[in-house]
Amino acid sequence: MKTKVCIIGAGPAGLMAAIFSADSGADTIVIEANSSPGRKLLLTGGGRCNLTHEAEPRELVRKFDDRGRFLSFCLYEFSPRNVREFFAGLGVPTKIEIDGCVFPATDSAADVRDVLFKRAKNLGVKFLFGKCVNGITKGDGMFIVLAGTERICTERLIIATGGLSWPRTGCTGDGYRFARQFGHRIIETKAALVPLVTLETWPGRLAGTALENVRITTRLNNRKITAEGTLVFTDDGLGGSAAQDISRYLTDYLPAKDKPIEIVLDMDRRFEQAELESRIIECIGVNPKKKVVNILAGFLPKRLSTLVCELSGCDEQLPAGELKKDMRKKLVKLVKALPLSIVRTGPIAEATVTRGGIDVAEIDPETMESKICPGLFFAGEVIDVDGPCGGYNLQICWSTGALAGSSAAEKI
Repeated sequence: MKTKVCIIGAGPAGLMAAIFSADSGADTIVIEANSSPGRKLLLTGGGRCNLTHEAEPRELVRKFDDRGRFLSFCLYEFSPRNVREFFAGLGVPTKIEIDGCVFPATDSAADVRDVLFKRAKNLGVKFLFGKCVNGITKGDGMFIVLAGTERICTERLIIATGGLSWPRTGCTGDGYRFARQFGHRIIETKAALVPLVTLETWPGRLAGTALENVRITTRLNNRKITAEGTLVFTDDGLGGSAAQDISRYLTDYLPAKDKPIEIVLDMDRRFEQAELESRIIECIGVNPKKKVVNILAGFLPKRLSTLVCELSGCDEQLPAGELKKDMRKKLVKLVKALPLSIVRTGPIAEATVTRGGIDVAEIDPETMESKICPGLFFAGEVIDVDGPCGGYNLQICWSTGALAGSSAAEKI
């Protein structure tokens, strides 16, 4: 079987690459180990599919830290605005939520997957499902891809196999093996956007308790790192978007059982510390006989209020009018700066994305083509790029996929 462009992986990056390749006039084949496309895509955004984040490309570039420079070209070429226009053109209008996250108007990841698959099929893309790639060789300017009983000869090859996160969706890390075979360096893969495990055991007592507006702060190599968003206490630590976002930075230093990473939780970002204390004083003045724990419960969930009293050494049953000034300040400080020690992340199987992958120094940022092996391209999570929660990682898939697909077709 011969083709101009062959793509390994029918996830978001692979589907986008297939559409842009075929739309550029190249015969395109997609090989997928699963029996259907976009299995991981169906789980994104809790099944709603957080397509992208409403932001200008320059804002996106900053969100990707030191990888922003590599992604800059493709983000400008296929920006969040382009993503929204692209899906609207396929019959899937989008909506922007108050936090900037962009979802399909139907809140259905299946709608997103289905229109991508339909568009690719209408452009003549051929799909080989249930086929694991057993080997790849190159000679005389052609790649030979062995997939089950199929032997595909292709001029251009795009690897869009994803990383190691959510292995139940078929992510095996095969793309790293293929890239390494052609001389590419693989940056160590780790879990990112993943729950955190604490040295302290008390979070387990609060498992399931959620906070909507939290800031997590830490210092790494004298650099202040912060993340904001929801926080959920788990059986062994912390989950939610704030914990997941800061995990991107902590994962490079974990596990750290002998020297945990210290973080601080600001559990009520609505007020600065002085204002919070003033509001507590006001509440006490109105209800001096009310128990301290119930005063705090006006600012925190009741279970958490009880724990804050315990950690501060304050009798939770104490009438608020009898609360001493030094103890009041101690309680307020804990609400605004509760310390915790992080020893490791959750396993990569629980991670939303993989940190690490194919070294970006070996990929042309203006084409997604290998600098080592001409004709070989990469797209999506298999590359050493990752972003925070909020649609940023799917934006990587759309932008790198579109660029790899069109570049591969144009190179023929």
